[in-house]
Amino acid sequence: MMILLLLAQSAVQAPAAATPAPPSVAESAAARYDQCVDLATDDPQSAVDLASQWRSKGGGFIARQCLGLAYSHQQKWTPAAEEFTAAAQEAEVARDSHAAQYWAQAGNAWIATGQPTKARAALDAALAAGTLAGLERGEVQFDRARAFVAIGDLDSARADIDKAIELAPADPLIWLASAALARRMEDLPRARKDVAEAFRLSADDSSVYLEIGNIAALAGDEAGARSAWNDAIRIAPSSPAAESARTAMQQFATDPPKP
Repeated sequence: MMILLLLAQSAVQAPAAATPAPPSVAESAAARYDQCVDLATDDPQSAVDLASQWRSKGGGFIARQCLGLAYSHQQKWTPAAEEFTAAAQEAEVARDSHAAQYWAQAGNAWIATGQPTKARAALDAALAAGTLAGLERGEVQFDRARAFVAIGDLDSARADIDKAIELAPADPLIWLASAALARRMEDLPRARKDVAEAFRLSADDSSVYLEIGNIAALAGDEAGARSAWNDAIRIAPSSPAAESARTAMQQFATDPPKP
């Protein structure tokens, strides 16, 4: 249809001094949204100010979603989660197809606040919408698995991670999380298999070496654990994974021999 409209327009000679038509409300909102999203990355406080004013003047759920993004870039996770949740609710009322994405963003932010029960509810809503597919749905299944782990429901987490692997098999983080969950459930064969896949996909990630060491330690392989943890430290000495590796190695520390 758009191609036909463009062809029809090109067949009509425009007046010499034509006045540009004013942008539609949708075009104006889209331009403001793009501006807001760009600010959320480059100057999040300005984005908060812009989105707040826009929301107060009837910006609706897209203004709220941009406000959530701005708060996220400031790591203000609770207000971010609240704005994403409100955006999702308003989008549902408007029957907008983006509601599921807003629920997913809300769930991710609630995880960051340390409130996995709220995260699970938001992610349930995202998946129930029926508009997510493929990689996008896989990432939401993964986030819900993270919420289940935090709640302590490991069986439900396993089911969600398995679905996430089916939908997003190229994501090394999902394989790494699957390996860590298998280790926690003391399923060493599964842990070794999944961490090997994470390594294949992301061999330069210190977190992968940390988990290789953790699995080796659970199996009683001190030499293998130390080797992997030292690799985690070597690859990214200032990373959280390296710090965890240093702490993990203390479990093998022995008291010096008495004189």
